[in-house]
Amino acid sequence: MDPMGTTDPSVPPGPLTHLSLGDSSEARLQSDGPSLLGSWTRSPPEHATILREGVRACLQQRCEQTVWILHAKVAQKSYGNEKRFFCPPPCVYLAGPGWRVKPLQDQGESARPRGLFSAVAVSLLPLAARTKFDWYLSFPNPSRVNSRHFLAHQSAETGPTVCGYMGLDGASGNAPETQKLNFEEQPDSREFGCAKTLYISDADKRKHFRLVLRLVLRGGRELGTFHSRLIKVISKPSQKKQSLKNTDLCISSGSKVSLFNRLRSQTVSTRYLSVEDGAFVASARQWAAFTLHLGNHRAADEHRPQGDFRPQEGYIRYGSLVQLVCTVTGVTLPPMIIRKVAKQCALLDVDEPISQLHKCAFQFPGDTPGGGGTYLCLATEKVVRFQASLCPKEANRALLNDSSCWTIIGTESVEFSFSTSLACTREPVTPVPLISTLELSGGGDVATLELHGENFHAGLKVWFGDVEAETMFRSPRSLVCVVPDVAAFGSDWRWLRTPITVPVSLLRADALFYPSAFSFTYTPEYSARPRPPDAHEPAPDADALLESIHHEFTRTNFHLFCPS
Repeated sequence: MDPMGTTDPSVPPGPLTHLSLGDSSEARLQSDGPSLLGSWTRSPPEHATILREGVRACLQQRCEQTVWILHAKVAQKSYGNEKRFFCPPPCVYLAGPGWRVKPLQDQGESARPRGLFSAVAVSLLPLAARTKFDWYLSFPNPSRVNSRHFLAHQSAETGPTVCGYMGLDGASGNAPETQKLNFEEQPDSREFGCAKTLYISDADKRKHFRLVLRLVLRGGRELGTFHSRLIKVISKPSQKKQSLKNTDLCISSGSKVSLFNRLRSQTVSTRYLSVEDGAFVASARQWAAFTLHLGNHRAADEHRPQGDFRPQEGYIRYGSLVQLVCTVTGVTLPPMIIRKVAKQCALLDVDEPISQLHKCAFQFPGDTPGGGGTYLCLATEKVVRFQASLCPKEANRALLNDSSCWTIIGTESVEFSFSTSLACTREPVTPVPLISTLELSGGGDVATLELHGENFHAGLKVWFGDVEAETMFRSPRSLVCVVPDVAAFGSDWRWLRTPITVPVSLLRADALFYPSAFSFTYTPEYSARPRPPDAHEPAPDADALLESIHHEFTRTNFHLFCPS
């Protein structure tokens, strides 16, 4: 099997996978059991070169587009004529350089491309659809087009290229239930949109729902429909003492939360804890998600040094030492003691679990005995400290001001990434496949990788870097592929001495590219490269190091890596 037409054993035989090896390997794979039965698919050989060049260019140029939906975990129901708008309001961020590139489909007659991606897209179209794009086929040999043509057919434009509409799933789509999002560019080049007037009425009897985001490109072409995570509906915040039996409403260490302050219960006065230019601020228009960590000691140990803070697992209770870390910037507040708030007083002796939409206060540790303590507070848009005083009638309470009382709520986020630069299609990019975990089976000559996630379908192929893998669709939550042979990644594959890490991505049948946060690492097998007769012997410790690597890695032969 030598598609390159060479017999040199030092040259890899092309982008082969284990199923493309000898008959014995293939027979061994087919006999692994019923879990591997199914239809293994791969792109036709005449498309392989063009596709590989296109995927390589996509990975090098990083032209992805990302849709990030951020929302609260729970929503309070509205009764009668009242409208309890979701707080914090659901927001959408559009990130990635692909948003600043004019889509191929929106260009006029004069901008018709003669490049790599038109060749890829048209070669994958059904025959009946190719007549719509017959002008793409004008170049004589598309396989010779290389990555220098990448994005040559696209032109950057200023101003928003997309608008959005957000509502509740199952809603009828009329004006009160669907809100238009106007995206604004942020200093970090992301586009930001916010749905401030969404609510759920008491006529809706559901206990859970999802938000639906519909994105439409300039010119009216629909980009896709994106769904949020599940949101739990509650009638009002629980005032009873919380129990860990109702974990749906409790907040655990390491979870994401948002904090907001509302003066005199007025919606127009709502301020959200956020981060701008590396500093904590109280913003009236944008909110941030924070990771809430539980410390390894409680309020009784509050005089221990801050550098001794070590996160631990468990549900967070009042009186615990906690730390807030911004999920985007990584900026942190110093460790603080979280207190329950009732009637504008911090309760100093309460240790019950924290619940969704509870009012709380954050006390800085190390206060002098006998004082009320200093608390996290806002002053217009600044975040400051407030010096509280003990209640004269109850020593276990500290008197606060309105600006020191925060409402805490859990948050969720979902991220969709894709790239349309390789595709020539007017079909929506959704549903976007999301990979959650990878599971490796086998090793040596034959290894398979199972992708667990959601939104999978039979038209997806798994790619390891710029190498396509035979792929089998199992279910909307499972794809199985054959790990490509390491020979596909370089001419020195027979004497591999260092690990090779490649990104794992997905490609739709119409060449729509879906990057992921996952990667796959090939680990080295020990073998000595032939040396010329006059070459110096390698250092003894070098062989010892390689031998240790060999023994460590050949137990499984592969490792999987995923960012935390």
